[in-house]
Amino acid sequence: MDYSKFLDENFDVKEWVNGAFRSHKDTTVSKDQYATNLVMKLQMFIQEVNNSNGSLQEEHHAMRNSSSKTGLITKSVIVVMREIEAVRQEAALLQDQMRLVKQDIQKVEQDTSQSMQTLLKLDGIKSRMKATSDALKEADNWTTLSADVEEVFLSQDIQAITAKLVGMQQSLQMLVDTPDYQQRCQHLEKLQNKLETLLSPQVVAAFNAQSLEATQTYAKIFEDINRLSQLYKYYHKCQKVQLINHWKNILDTNSDDTFLEWLTSFYDHLLSTWHGQIKWCSQVFRDPVPILCDLFTEVIKDLDPSLDDCLSVYIDEQGSNVTLISLINLKQVSERFSKSIESAVEYCMSDNPEHAVSLLDLQKSIYAVYQPYLSKYKHFEEVALQCELDNIRLDHEEIVDSIGLLGESVSKLMSSAKKANERCIQFTDGFGYLYLLEALKMFYISYCREFKRVLSNVRAKCYIGRQQEDFEDWSLFQQSLRMIQICGELIIQTEELDKTLINNIISTLGKYFLPSQHSPLKETTDKKTGKKVSLFQRHASLLLEDEADIEILEEFVLKLEEGDTPSVLSDVTKEMFKLSQEVHKFGFDIVFAQLKKHLIGMANMEVWISLSAGTAITSDLPAFSLSPQEYITKVGQYLMTLPQLLEPYIIQDNQAVTVALQHGRLPYTEDQDIPEHSADLWLQSIARGTMFLYSEEILKIYELSPHGTKQLVTDLDYLCNVLDDLGLSAEQMHDIKQLLKAEPDEFRPLASRMPQRLANVISQMRNIEL
Repeated sequence: MDYSKFLDENFDVKEWVNGAFRSHKDTTVSKDQYATNLVMKLQMFIQEVNNSNGSLQEEHHAMRNSSSKTGLITKSVIVVMREIEAVRQEAALLQDQMRLVKQDIQKVEQDTSQSMQTLLKLDGIKSRMKATSDALKEADNWTTLSADVEEVFLSQDIQAITAKLVGMQQSLQMLVDTPDYQQRCQHLEKLQNKLETLLSPQVVAAFNAQSLEATQTYAKIFEDINRLSQLYKYYHKCQKVQLINHWKNILDTNSDDTFLEWLTSFYDHLLSTWHGQIKWCSQVFRDPVPILCDLFTEVIKDLDPSLDDCLSVYIDEQGSNVTLISLINLKQVSERFSKSIESAVEYCMSDNPEHAVSLLDLQKSIYAVYQPYLSKYKHFEEVALQCELDNIRLDHEEIVDSIGLLGESVSKLMSSAKKANERCIQFTDGFGYLYLLEALKMFYISYCREFKRVLSNVRAKCYIGRQQEDFEDWSLFQQSLRMIQICGELIIQTEELDKTLINNIISTLGKYFLPSQHSPLKETTDKKTGKKVSLFQRHASLLLEDEADIEILEEFVLKLEEGDTPSVLSDVTKEMFKLSQEVHKFGFDIVFAQLKKHLIGMANMEVWISLSAGTAITSDLPAFSLSPQEYITKVGQYLMTLPQLLEPYIIQDNQAVTVALQHGRLPYTEDQDIPEHSADLWLQSIARGTMFLYSEEILKIYELSPHGTKQLVTDLDYLCNVLDDLGLSAEQMHDIKQLLKAEPDEFRPLASRMPQRLANVISQMRNIEL
């Protein structure tokens, strides 16, 4: 439908309607229906026009609003520009003013610099004059005090004497640069000594009576005259006499008791004294902790009789078998006391490094009595372990019982090792682990030596290699497998012990490499050497005397923590591996004995030099006409029965047997992975042993006739066929077979490619010149 005519200025409705009906040519639609459709289209067109008008009105309204806002923004920008211009002008004005002020300041500095220098000089002159004046006053004061002090001493007025001496000290501080300063110091020291001599009986009486008021007064006086260190000595002397007398009283009244009871009683008294004196000293002295620590250090060192003498007598009385246990019991008493003192110090101490130093000195005095014995710890542990080993029975008249005792010994052996580890921690706090490892090494080596002795006895009882012709007892092989299993259990438990020791070393000693917030002992600087002393070194110094041993131990522990030392019992496990190898050799010999007796001596058989078999000349007979001899058929029959004989004992899944086999190589086998069935490895070992022994016996034959050569080749072929049926290689016999089968004219070029010894011996047997 054409709507464009609505836009014409001379639009005629009737003409447009008539035109619309004229264009209608569809006869199927009536004019009424067409008129209805036309009206509907016109209504839709009107609706579209109305919608377009609404949109245009909204856009027009929006444009009017936008125009209004644009006007407001324009006005705001104009205002802002005006304000910016005003600010710029004010900034320029301020800059000009600052420039003028700067010029004024520079002018003032130039004008007054000379005046300031003059004032500084005058101030320095004034200070020197004041110092000179003060010095003259103090010199005059010193003269006055020196003149009056003797009269004050005559009055015996302690407070007045103290005041005079304090005044003289203050005056002396101002007279450092005077020529007679040293003489004045000596004079003051004599006066202080005189006052101290005057006070000493009263001070001692006050300390003995524990008079709080009097001791506080004397503490103030000694502090004023810089003599507190002397006051500490008076206190130490009074307390020391009482404590040493108490020690003597313990020994006198308890003479029937042992050193263990004496030490326990004395340390209990010292601890009680600490708790009582720390409260009292806190009211008298500003820092009582180092005072009491130093007191106890002196007391322990000066006991009469000394702790060293008492311990020596006590150890001699106990006997060498229980020396280590006795030392552990004593050391536990000392350790409890040391830890109690450490806790008490921790409760009272501050960040003063003197506290840590005094505590360390005290703890060193507590443990000093054990240091000579700690250096011998390895010997004590070896004695203790040897005693335990002596109590482990390993041998018996019967083979079965001997092997049963060996099996029982494994758990006892490991129990002894674990007890030794506990003793090391109890007696050395872990700092003797290097000694323990050496002792354990000797302990296990001794055990392996005893194990080998029992093995030799069992071997002798088995009469290996001397059985009767048809004697076969597989129970002996079963017993050898039981010994192999014992070796595997030893290896497994030794490796477990190795891991346990490493973990114990790291947990016991590794903690000293970590900073502790609770222990009073911190990393400090050594007063003598000025070197940094680690927490580990401080604890180690309580028990070990040699600094080189401490450094070695520290390096050892650090390597363990870093994983650089995978084993601490490597020497022990090597001994176990050797032992396992010997036991495997024992089991091999039991099985191999039957084969060995058939092969030994075959080189001396007359058949090798024989020219015929019976009455027939065999030099021209084919090789297949000969049969293998009885000695080799017995070997073959025995080899064929081995798989059935071995499997019942070896085929079961036994970890200990597998481990022993991994580390105890069977004879004639190389280091390789263990096959799925260990019986295969046994069979391989026996087969290779058979071929090796047979080869050696063959090379012992003095001469071979042509018939003997053919017979030997027949025997060799039979053995190779047996081995092939068992799935085993017979490569070892290949060279011998080739040299025996070779014709004389082929022998020389073939021999040149063979091992020289083998070629020479067989050429001599066959009378062939090379």
